[in-house]
Amino acid sequence: MLYAIQPIDPVFLKLGPLSIHWYGVIIGLGAMLGLYLVTKESQRRGLHKDTFVDLVLFAIPIAILSARAYYVIFKWDYYSQNLTEIPLIWEGGLAIHGGLIGAVATGYVFAKVKGLSFWKLADIAAPSIILGQAVGRWGNFINQEAHGGPVTREFLESLYLPEFIINQMYIQGQYYHPTFLYESVWNLAGFALLLLLRKANLRRGESFLLYVIWYSIGRFFIEGLRTDSLMLTEYLRIAQVISIVLVLLALAILLFRRIKGYSKERYLES
Repeated sequence: MLYAIQPIDPVFLKLGPLSIHWYGVIIGLGAMLGLYLVTKESQRRGLHKDTFVDLVLFAIPIAILSARAYYVIFKWDYYSQNLTEIPLIWEGGLAIHGGLIGAVATGYVFAKVKGLSFWKLADIAAPSIILGQAVGRWGNFINQEAHGGPVTREFLESLYLPEFIINQMYIQGQYYHPTFLYESVWNLAGFALLLLLRKANLRRGESFLLYVIWYSIGRFFIEGLRTDSLMLTEYLRIAQVISIVLVLLALAILLFRRIKGYSKERYLES
């Protein structure tokens, strides 16, 4: 049976010569939702209501630049021949690991300048970060990128996916794994888990470190299904290598902080 499938227009709105892309709208929506939640939680934790507003004014643009830089660096063979395409972030090409590096570094400097605990800020922000990632993956869906290998329509139907997702996974005559969806669902589950763990009154820093572990485990396995991975070598996917490193590093920091007594404060008491 033949299907006449029209992909979703990646342009959300045109204002004369200016085009606003769905990719940017969705990334912005994820950021705004995360900011709303983190602002509410920071007030509950005794911080000034504008603390995270001030932080994201620096963190978001730096995260976007670092996410793009990370992607371009590992695709330099292409971008060195197409320099004019480097700024075109609305066409995709933002590496989450690069964005996280920029955002965490910014948060660390911000905490030092403001005389605040970096780990306290990180714990408060962790659920909002992973929620923003869950929402942001739908930008990849619109752009028909970050998908997995070929599958049949019957396979996608067996997942009980809505028709609009199945249709958008039809790219140049072939259906593909909706790996963007797998990661979005994994991140939503992580968001729910982190909210539940707040009630467990974890030690300071551990909510953020568990976010790193949860996200990295999911990313490792989902990345293995993708066809557009940034590659370190012919066989090593950069995101999988980084995910393993982050899991081991987060576990090491968690154990080190407990052994040394650096995490005596607890989330609900600090």
